[in-house]
Amino acid sequence: MGKTISRIMSEYAVNLKYEDLPENVITEVKRYLYDSIGCALGAMNTKDVNVIRDIYNEMGGKAESTVIGFGDKIPAVNSSLVNSLMIRSLDFNDIYWKDDPSHPSDIIPAALSTAEMMNASMKDVIVAIVLAYEFEQRLCEFAKPGVRERKWHHATLTQFVSPLVAGKILGLTVDQMVNAIGINGSHNHTIGCPTAGKLTMMKNTVDPMAVQAGVFAALMAKKGYTGTEAVFEGKEGFMDCFFGWDVKENAVSPILMKGRERAEEWAWDIDMMTKNLGNPFKIFECSMKAFPTEALTHTHISAALNIVKKNNISYDQIELATITTIARACDILFDPHKYRPESRETADHSLPYCIAAALVDHKITTESFSDEKLKDPRIWEVIDRIKGEASEEFELMFPAKQPSKVVITTKSGETYSEYLEYPKGDPREPMSMEDLDNKFNALTVSVLSADRQSEIKTMVFNAEKFNAIDFMNKLSIN
Repeated sequence: MGKTISRIMSEYAVNLKYEDLPENVITEVKRYLYDSIGCALGAMNTKDVNVIRDIYNEMGGKAESTVIGFGDKIPAVNSSLVNSLMIRSLDFNDIYWKDDPSHPSDIIPAALSTAEMMNASMKDVIVAIVLAYEFEQRLCEFAKPGVRERKWHHATLTQFVSPLVAGKILGLTVDQMVNAIGINGSHNHTIGCPTAGKLTMMKNTVDPMAVQAGVFAALMAKKGYTGTEAVFEGKEGFMDCFFGWDVKENAVSPILMKGRERAEEWAWDIDMMTKNLGNPFKIFECSMKAFPTEALTHTHISAALNIVKKNNISYDQIELATITTIARACDILFDPHKYRPESRETADHSLPYCIAAALVDHKITTESFSDEKLKDPRIWEVIDRIKGEASEEFELMFPAKQPSKVVITTKSGETYSEYLEYPKGDPREPMSMEDLDNKFNALTVSVLSADRQSEIKTMVFNAEKFNAIDFMNKLSIN
C-alpha cells in the first residue's frame, strides 16, 4: 500500500487550512455547531452529565477549558468528556448511518477543549470540526459490513478520529499525528452491549470516553509519546482483528462470517479512508435529528405521527399498530427490554415506547422520556398493541433509504397506512434554519432568555471572528 492509512489521514489533517474551505462548508459546520450547543445546553439537568461534572469539580485541576453552560474551568482532557456527554446525553445530536452509525458532533469538544487551552481561534476549530465529520463518516463506510454488525459499538470508530481532531488544534506534525492515532487506536475498541438490551448511562458515554482518550493521546504524542503506525492494517491491527484482511499479502481478503443478522463476507473499503478526501466534503451527507431518539426510530415516528394527526386518532382508539422496518431495527429496537423501559436511555432506543408516546401525545420531545412520562399509564395501555415486522425488501434498501411502513388499525375496524423512506433532517429533507431555531430554542428555553438565545446564535454564525476562549465563555448561562 505504501503509506499507512493513518499517515494518509494525518497528512490530510495537518495540511488542511481554513482558507481551503468553501463558504458553504463553513456554514454547514456552523449549523452543526449551533445544533450541538443546543443539545448540550438542553442536557444540563441530566443525571449522567451532573455525575461526571461533580467528579471532575471534586478532582479540580488546571483551569484550561470551559464546561458548556455551567462555566466550570477544568483540565481540557476532562472538559472534553463532560462537553461531549452533554452533546450526546439527550440522543438528540446528529447522526450518520451507512454500514455503521455514528454521531460526529460527539467529537466537537475535542476541538473546543484543546482550542481554549491553546488560545486558538475559532477558525482553527472550524477546520478541526470539518476533519471530525470527514473521517468519522468515512469510517462508517470502511468496514463491510460495519463494526456494529460485527457486534462492536461505533465508539470503536471515534477512537481513531478524536486524536486527529485534537491533534490539529495542538499543531501536531504528521509523525506526531500518526502516533496519536496509534496510541488511541490501541485501547478504545468498544463492545456492542452499551446499546443492546437494557440500556444504561453508558449508552451515551462510550463515545465521549473515546473522545476524551483521543485528546489525551494527542497530548501524549505532542510530548513525544509513540504509538503504532500500522494500527489499521498491521499485524493484529484493527482490520486483522476484525477479520477480512490478509496481513501477509497486505490486501483485503473477504471472509464469510456470521454477524448480528446474517452470514456474509466481511471485508474493507480501503479507498474510503484514503481517496478523494474532502472531495466532496462528507459533512454534507450527515443528518440532524428532529426527535431525541435512536436514529432508526425517526422515519417510523414521522409516519405514525402523520397518521394520527391527519386522521385525529387518539391512543385509546387503537387496536393494533404494525411497524414494518429493516431487520437490524427490529433487533435493536424491539427486543423484550424495549417493551418495558425503566430509563430514558432504554426508552429512547425503544421503538415500541417511542411509537406509544407519539400515539398518546401526538408529538415526541425531550419530555417524552422524563421520569414522569415513563410512569404515564396511557403509554403502558397502548405499548403492547405495537408490533414490529422485519422486511428483507426494506433491508436491501438500507442505508440509501430508511423505509418505514406504519399500519394502524382502530377498534372500530378502520385501517390507516403511511409509507416513508427517510426522516426529517436527512440531507434529502434537511432541517431549515427555522427548524434549527425551533429545536435550539426548545432545548434551551429553561436556561436562556430569548435575548441570550439570539445572542448565542449570532455568535455561532460569526464564529470565525472569535477566539475559542471568548467563544466558550459566552456560552455560560450565568
